[in-house]
Amino acid sequence: MGIEILIVDDEVEFADAFAERLRLRGFAAQTASSGERALQIVDQGSAKVMVLDLKMPGMDGLEVLRRVKKSHPEVVIIILSGHGSVMDEGYVRNLGAFAYLRKPADIADVLEEVKRAEKLLASRTD
Repeated sequence: MGIEILIVDDEVEFADAFAERLRLRGFAAQTASSGERALQIVDQGSAKVMVLDLKMPGMDGLEVLRRVKKSHPEVVIIILSGHGSVMDEGYVRNLGAFAYLRKPADIADVLEEVKRAEKLLASRTD
């Protein structure tokens, strides 16, 4: 597969465990525990897909989503949040989120969205 995925979540143990599960399935995955760090990684150009939590101290996921979509609209962002609502889902999709999943999400559901994102990215380069 080889697609590069950035997991952005202030729960470091969750992000590390999730990234490892993705790596075991053939994905390149890295983590960021803050919105600021996520923006630095995206600016470096390595992440093509971001799995982003909404509720984080400091810069929250909504601000990360806004900034990434403004500066790097090609990055596919999947929201994975334990604090969302149907209204939040509509709002983040209007901001450019590709998908919205609620924690605790089954790894199979997240992988399905990652695979859909990978197909979208591949179609952009065809």
